[in-house]
Amino acid sequence: MKNKILPMIILLIIAVASAFTPASTAVQAGGPINSGDVAWMLCATALVLFMTPGLSFFYGGMVRPKNVVSTMLQSFVCMGIISILWVVVAFSLAFGDSIGGFIGDPRTFFMFRGVTGATHLAMSPTIPFILFAFFQLKFAVITPALITGAFAERVKFTGYMVFISLFMLFIYAPLAHWTWHPQGFLKVMGVLDFAGGTVVHMSAGFAALAGAMFLGRRKMEQGEAHVPANIPYIILGTGMLWFGWFGFNAGSAGAANEQAALALATTNTASAAGALSWIFFDMVRGRKPSAMGACIGAVVGLVAITPAAGYVSVGASLFIGATAAIVSQTVVYLKSKSGVDDTLDVFACHGIGGVMGMLLTGVFAKDVGLAFGPTKTFLLHVGALGFVACFSFFGSYLLFKITDWIIPLRVSERDEEMGLDLSQHGESLHGETLPDFDIGVPSGAKTIISVGMSANGGVSA
Repeated sequence: MKNKILPMIILLIIAVASAFTPASTAVQAGGPINSGDVAWMLCATALVLFMTPGLSFFYGGMVRPKNVVSTMLQSFVCMGIISILWVVVAFSLAFGDSIGGFIGDPRTFFMFRGVTGATHLAMSPTIPFILFAFFQLKFAVITPALITGAFAERVKFTGYMVFISLFMLFIYAPLAHWTWHPQGFLKVMGVLDFAGGTVVHMSAGFAALAGAMFLGRRKMEQGEAHVPANIPYIILGTGMLWFGWFGFNAGSAGAANEQAALALATTNTASAAGALSWIFFDMVRGRKPSAMGACIGAVVGLVAITPAAGYVSVGASLFIGATAAIVSQTVVYLKSKSGVDDTLDVFACHGIGGVMGMLLTGVFAKDVGLAFGPTKTFLLHVGALGFVACFSFFGSYLLFKITDWIIPLRVSERDEEMGLDLSQHGESLHGETLPDFDIGVPSGAKTIISVGMSANGGVSA
């Protein structure tokens, strides 16, 4: 009972504390507000948030029917948990006064004190600082959601909520500070990450690998195949992600300018190249071109262009998208021969896609990339990749162990066999009936009445 009451108590304490935290004025006012930049960044912020529901459809369509609702909710709930953490302290850890270039001072913007409608000299010189903070929040929301695909179909929801809270504070916030804060040590060294190759995709990808290894393989019958629940969900989710990614990348210019336009163009081109490259490579390997393959390839192209979007030409973005899709698909094939059960291949698509994007940013970045002669940026990226990969993997593995100590992360075999929709949430896609498991459910309550999408697109109860 105490474990059930504690989250509500914590939320109420935060609510009361935030209500009585005195507001403060901006400390570093920048220049005058540019209304064009504000309009674009408001749109970009909404676009990036739209990606998280898109991800829920993308992942939800890929899992088995008995786990669709739980998988979608794991993405969706990030919008609640991370939004609160961001306001309380995570934004300060990421963008507060730098402590040695490694972390922000948690007191700087605690409870969003000082995050106002005024501009900020270093981080938002033409838009309100509060808009910058909420644009960055949307990146923070989707990152832990990306991880969920690796341990789909076997994670306990309460344990998952604890893990993503720890991940945000101890993995994401430091990475964001290192890479995007004006005094972050990777930023100062000259590492280029336009919109999150390291901060978002590598951190999620390597955390996903750690999670898949920590939780172990799913309990599946000998020879049982993983059959996706709903291919149209995957296509819908991909469309929402592709659409939202224009805000993700073009919005990272921070203004309505030429760099934003370039990022939009490179984003679309890389995604198109990734989609075609994936299905053409499938055909080379003797497989049929599939809708799911095209969708995965499009997302890999988007992942790979993310760190490079505002720094490379449109021609280079085509190469980046096509190459990353081939490499990621190869890693998916190699993973299938291993004992690691990364359910939705998050590591191969986001981890490796992020690595490819960062490496190729070091090759093609205008004027400073390897293709233009200088070697410094490329070598910096190689070193940063190794450091970020180790930090994300080992740090996340430790957080999985800590979380498992607080609340066991893995569901029981009976709950897993039943499916997480019913065992964790008492809801289902089509209103199924609970099977006869001895799980303490009263016999008269074994029929779940829920509203869900029927197979023909109607509504069933």
